[in-house]
Amino acid sequence: MAKIKANNFLDIVDEVFTDATKHGVIHLYADGESLSGRTIGINNKSLFHFGTTGYLGLEQDERLKRAAVEAILRYGTQFPLSKTYVSHPLYQNLEDKMTEIYGNPVVITKNSTLGHIGVIPSVVSDSDAIILDHQVHWSVQNAAKVLKTRSVPIEMIRHNNLNMLEDKIKALSSKHEKIWYMADGLYSMFGDAAPVKELLELSNKYPQLHLYFDDVHGMSWAGKHGSGYVMQELGDLPEHVFVFGTLSKTFGASGAVMTCSNKKMHSKIKTFGGPLTFSAQLEPASVAAAIASAEIHLSEEIYTLQGELQQRIRLFNDLLLETDLPLVEVNNSPVFYIGTGMPITGYNFVNRLIKDGFFVNLGLFPAVPVKNTGVRITISRHNRPEEIKALTEAMEYHFPKALEATHTTSNKVFSAFNLNKRKDDSIGVKTSQGLMLEYAESISELDRTVWDELFGNQGVFDYKGLEFLEETFCNADNPESHWKFYYFIIRDQLNKPVLASYFTYGLWKEDMLAPESVSREIEKLRVNNPLYMTSYVLSMGSLFTEGDHLFLDTSHPLWINALHLLFNELDILDRILKPSMIVLRDFKKDEVLNEFFHNHGFFKVSMPESAYISDFKWKGVEQFYKNLSSRSKRHFKKDVLPFQSYFNVEVLTQISLEQRDEFNALFQQVRRNNLGLNTFDYPLSLIDNMSAHPNWEFIVLNLKKEHAKANHDICVGVMFCYKNVANTYVPAFIGMDYTYVKDFQVYRQLLYQTIKRAGEIGMSHIDFGMTAAFEKKKLGAQICPKVAYMQAKDNFSMELLEMMGNKK
Repeated sequence: MAKIKANNFLDIVDEVFTDATKHGVIHLYADGESLSGRTIGINNKSLFHFGTTGYLGLEQDERLKRAAVEAILRYGTQFPLSKTYVSHPLYQNLEDKMTEIYGNPVVITKNSTLGHIGVIPSVVSDSDAIILDHQVHWSVQNAAKVLKTRSVPIEMIRHNNLNMLEDKIKALSSKHEKIWYMADGLYSMFGDAAPVKELLELSNKYPQLHLYFDDVHGMSWAGKHGSGYVMQELGDLPEHVFVFGTLSKTFGASGAVMTCSNKKMHSKIKTFGGPLTFSAQLEPASVAAAIASAEIHLSEEIYTLQGELQQRIRLFNDLLLETDLPLVEVNNSPVFYIGTGMPITGYNFVNRLIKDGFFVNLGLFPAVPVKNTGVRITISRHNRPEEIKALTEAMEYHFPKALEATHTTSNKVFSAFNLNKRKDDSIGVKTSQGLMLEYAESISELDRTVWDELFGNQGVFDYKGLEFLEETFCNADNPESHWKFYYFIIRDQLNKPVLASYFTYGLWKEDMLAPESVSREIEKLRVNNPLYMTSYVLSMGSLFTEGDHLFLDTSHPLWINALHLLFNELDILDRILKPSMIVLRDFKKDEVLNEFFHNHGFFKVSMPESAYISDFKWKGVEQFYKNLSSRSKRHFKKDVLPFQSYFNVEVLTQISLEQRDEFNALFQQVRRNNLGLNTFDYPLSLIDNMSAHPNWEFIVLNLKKEHAKANHDICVGVMFCYKNVANTYVPAFIGMDYTYVKDFQVYRQLLYQTIKRAGEIGMSHIDFGMTAAFEKKKLGAQICPKVAYMQAKDNFSMELLEMMGNKK
């Protein structure tokens, strides 16, 4: 396998959102001439609204609406002046009331996103460090990334993992003055909460630890005066804790609010807080509505509203517990999450509920991992008990139908969320919808002729190639080189193959696909911890092979059923092996497969272009040169042909132990100089097995002694080549001495000698694989773009590497 191109995180998000929009579950427009909060109009249909974040329903309170209208009439639609100069007349009143709610000074901001951008760079000094919960809101992560330009280290931990957090604190404490842990108070998808009290205990143990909470979803429905979930858990606000609340969402107005008890820090933020200084201030209508809401919060009425909401939350919890629906988190928050697993199941379920009269939200990547797609339901005071009961009945009715329609099961959904349910983990020969699946864990269990008819022209995974790979990697002692193999052939009733593939299960470096600069930083940490940021992956094909690892007869009427059957087996392997990721790889761009894979929880990533020469016939150097393009001819005459005389070229089928070590050293030089695809080293037995295998040979480039300025020729390059059953020549990987690479065009010479050798022994196809496609194209190779599809258990590694990749 070769280096995968750097993929833009936002491109993946764009593809996910585009697909969700096409299925009619996001980017919708509400219709109607008025809104009540209880219902919402979508596509000229009135739906019961179970998607609001106005949990207390204050956005429809007449007092807030009247206050907003009166403010516009008195002060205008806006106050177009920076707060640094003058705040409009209502601001002081709002600040006083919010200070009373929190019992500490506050800073009012236009919204929480701008607030974080203003506050975080102000409170975090250059001598500090930041640790992010990997599920903390995007606005917090985005604001923290700004500090990379000031060389502030930013680490990330898995969600609510206090052991991992403590390890990070220990590692950072000797080098940094303060360590800031940033998290949400209440998380907006699953409705789970930060372990506030435990974090406070940890900060008492480590005085350097400062806590920064985004509690916009915990606001109003919890806490004294509706000050929020975090304040409810804290009681008094310590000086080392900062809390962000909201004036929108359930507060009913617009804007955000930050509070802290550290008066010196509060003054610093308020005096100059970036966008807090330069951005427009809240409109008079928003401030007036917030004042009206604050007055409710400061009265006993807030506890009545909180109690009414809790009655509805308890009712929904009780109703859900009587069902078999996969409720991901049971708590007393107004946020509920029913897992669907695959996006396509989520689309189907949401659309069924909409058709039945209920509006709910779909939880999508990147807010949740792709395979943790689900329906987010929010309960508000607008929802009446009979409507909550009707929604529960509708979900109980439509959920199994959505599963059936999208070829999945409740077992798979429960497994995706690690919820308890009986699992059927049997794997092996079985039939389904006129298809029969054959499963094996060694190529020796399969028919050689059948396999080679399907994959004989594909790289190093014809029958003999897989025998070689199993011998090398199934018997390795070290965990990073030990692989398991899984084979699938799906046939119709006439025994005709419809689908076939093989998968390997092994340890991958989590930064394998990351930018080279990121891998270099991580490799420094692996000096003392070789398995740092590594995890097990179930991958189509293997890290050693490239090519079309999936045989799929799309002309067969049952090909989609065959894919469903394969995915069912992968789900079972997923439950048994528990890999961190499943990878499907080396596909040409295909919109039908792209949609199928995405709907089943895989996101697409770009791979390097693949290079190959097909229908190849070698008729000598002159004919080869004649067939090149004009540009390639100039390249050949300038950078290839003149250097041929500098080398003695030999082809070896068997090598000595001394040569093995020499070739391995050259290969290691290539690995060290190309961390763009950062994999584990192969076992030394790999080269031994090549030497003993009749299908492998070594093209060796020896620089003549007069050019090497030595008393003997020097080996400066080697190409490790495989000859498969269908006359395909595969230069699998390369070793080079970087002392001579540039001056003597070693890489280009090895490419040419590979082509020449393949032609001389009658090979009709050369599979160059990926990377350096431009160099290969200059020697006559054709280019084919490739993509892969990945399904991760969580977004942690992706978000961590994305954050590291953005380092300035």
